[in-house]
Amino acid sequence: MDTQHFEPDPSRTFIRRLQALLPSARSGFNSHARHLFSYCAFDRERIASVRMKHPSILVVLQGCKEVWVGGRAQAFGPGAVFVLPPDLDMEVINIPGDDGQCLYEAMIMEVPALPAGIAPVVEAAAPVLDFGVKPGSDLMEALIHAATVIADHGQSEVLKALRMAEVLTLMRPYPAARCLFHVGLADQVAWLIASQPSRAWTVPDVAGRLGLGASTLRRQLAAAGTSFRAIVARERLRAGRDAIQSGALSIAAAEAAGYASRSHFARRYREHFGTTPTGR
Repeated sequence: MDTQHFEPDPSRTFIRRLQALLPSARSGFNSHARHLFSYCAFDRERIASVRMKHPSILVVLQGCKEVWVGGRAQAFGPGAVFVLPPDLDMEVINIPGDDGQCLYEAMIMEVPALPAGIAPVVEAAAPVLDFGVKPGSDLMEALIHAATVIADHGQSEVLKALRMAEVLTLMRPYPAARCLFHVGLADQVAWLIASQPSRAWTVPDVAGRLGLGASTLRRQLAAAGTSFRAIVARERLRAGRDAIQSGALSIAAAEAAGYASRSHFARRYREHFGTTPTGR
């Protein structure tokens, strides 16, 4: 058995502040807000064939959690922060602590989509099966802030997204967090195009960046109901619209969007947005 133990030494304040946000004495899942849960177990339990619906950030608050993938296990104790990817068959063992409360408890924060401004992972990469993250004080504080805002039903969705963006920015360097930044193939292509909308992108260019063959990229985009040409056109026109809304002249907007002809840009812009580049 290959067992990895992640034993960070977080302050007790980190655990106590999260516990105060998530009061839960019932066994099983306890929902505190959309995409924010806690899980409790009063007895040792072994759960086979666990699959997460969304990539999720977990913090063990009491007891210990073992995560098994195949014959390999990772164990996480109180204060440990780790990330579980979606659609991966796992077996978990929840072990209550021996601190007198005899309770296993963890916070679960789902990340179903990336907040605005957070770039996805677009490079091909091997699966990461080491789930542990050793957080510094800044990430601990960001997790507390995010959980606080998400659990407060009176807070705006904008503020919740900003707090999650802070957490994700701090987690981006960790290999274990890569799954938090994965998006569908069409969105990966769109992010690449949007990063350089004036570039003469080709299918082989983008396929190579994503670790795919050109024919595979075309086929998978078609299966998703879109095409490379449609994504390029959409992202270029969005770049042109953003330039115009920032005060650029239509000729400068056409150049920013990769159009050599201002009239061609104006025609496509009108077809897509229903108005001319100067008719905002």
